[in-house]
Amino acid sequence: MSIEQTRRALHGVAELLIAGPQYRRHGTIRLTVTPGGFGGTALPVRVDGSELVWAMGRARITVPLHDIAENAHIDAGAPHGLYTDGSGVSLDEVIEIDPAAARLISGWFRLGDRALRHFAPDLTPVLWPEHFDLSITLENTTYGVSPGDQNVDLPYAYVAPADRGDLGGTDPFWNAGFGAFRTIDDISTERSMIEFFEAGRKLLLNQ
Repeated sequence: MSIEQTRRALHGVAELLIAGPQYRRHGTIRLTVTPGGFGGTALPVRVDGSELVWAMGRARITVPLHDIAENAHIDAGAPHGLYTDGSGVSLDEVIEIDPAAARLISGWFRLGDRALRHFAPDLTPVLWPEHFDLSITLENTTYGVSPGDQNVDLPYAYVAPADRGDLGGTDPFWNAGFGAFRTIDDISTERSMIEFFEAGRKLLLNQ
């Protein structure tokens, strides 16, 4: 099983079993990084490796999501009306999660969470269910990490200013239309990720 399949499966769980139910009950879609994966900020449901954990139990994520939701008494489904993108996973879809890929993704999120908190101590990183990325917004710029997507296969860190201007012609740091990114092959430590965020901020402040 590829990391892409596991990433899509985890994205679906985040959106359908945590963010959507949490929004309907508590009015927020914000998720947070947890030691074994991620979970709700208000709803006591989380992913630990390849299992869904709730107040009264846990289950391996290997069956249609509606079966898990029924067992956990979760009001499953996306947070309708808030965004147009999403995981593309349906509740009747049988998904599988590769434990090694899940560990890689959760480790990347934990690394990003530590780096973002060090980079901007006054801000709290949020894992958003729309694109399944962890980010903060500082001075009209988004700094974050993604487990990968349709454009970048590998997990990556990014700097995405709202006002892109002519970034492509200013400095080789900016290597994407949305700003800049570095993959897990380029950034493997908390320090190197912090330095990447700091370099982007310095360039933006000096424009």
